[in-house]
Amino acid sequence: MTPAPNIVVSVPTERLAADIQPLPEGVDLVVWPMDGPAPRERFDMVVPPYMSMESIAERMRGVDIGLVQSQSIGYDGMAEVLPAGLTFANAASVHETATAELALALTLAAQRRVPEFVRAQDAHSWKARFSEGLADRRVTLLGFGGVGKAIAARLAGFEVELTAIASRAREEDGVAVRSIDDLHAVLAETEILIASLPGGDATRHVMDAAALAALPDGALVVNVGRGPLIDTDALVAEVRAGRLRAALDVVDPEPLPEDHPLWALPGALVVPHVGGASSAMRPRIARLVRRQIERLAAGEPPLNVVLGG
Repeated sequence: MTPAPNIVVSVPTERLAADIQPLPEGVDLVVWPMDGPAPRERFDMVVPPYMSMESIAERMRGVDIGLVQSQSIGYDGMAEVLPAGLTFANAASVHETATAELALALTLAAQRRVPEFVRAQDAHSWKARFSEGLADRRVTLLGFGGVGKAIAARLAGFEVELTAIASRAREEDGVAVRSIDDLHAVLAETEILIASLPGGDATRHVMDAAALAALPDGALVVNVGRGPLIDTDALVAEVRAGRLRAALDVVDPEPLPEDHPLWALPGALVVPHVGGASSAMRPRIARLVRRQIERLAAGEPPLNVVLGG
């Protein structure tokens, strides 16, 4: 008789199943896209499809699951969506670099008027324009976690004056980190704000109308964190008035409705929540999932647990 496997794991795709090989002996690897009932009564670890937790969480109800390993960094709202009692790990280490790349891309595109030049190219129109640039600008990072630090590292060669805002003041990695209590004072000296805070009640509308009003005329607001960090109506009012500009990977609501004013506002650049969607994701999520399986097989606690556990 074949002995029962020590570890039972599900992944959502055949590709991820192949990417995480080789695995320790005794691991029963199941491909479960979560488009139907669970193929086992018990899993030591389930990896749901990317960016789909709200739509597939119900599939886990009634199934004995040791760990849910998300493919996303964010986990705001998961406690309300997941069946009670589950342990949930996020994908820290997977998306930070790609999200930081997009933060820089959005910042540079907005500063150097790339959207205007693309539209001019579509019209076969040669229109040279002077642009703001990034060098010598006062840049503030709203959030100094994994993504914020990755952005700071990529800004190092751009000759900016860099400040960060986090829950407490400190000096870290050569960056002056100010307390969130100083938010409005820091914003008053900020020419480019790059937000990467996680979502949730604690950060909802941290950039409300008063905070946006504290920014100087012409400031650029970049958001690669979560849409609800910013009061969308207040931001629309500031951009429509021509006082602020915005470059957004995340918005509130999301997806952005077709008739939303942000689509057409001059001074607004919107991309559809693609911060982590780069070629870096595939090998990095495979590496994380494989490490989690190896730790489970060795009887070690999982990494990145943010709920339960």
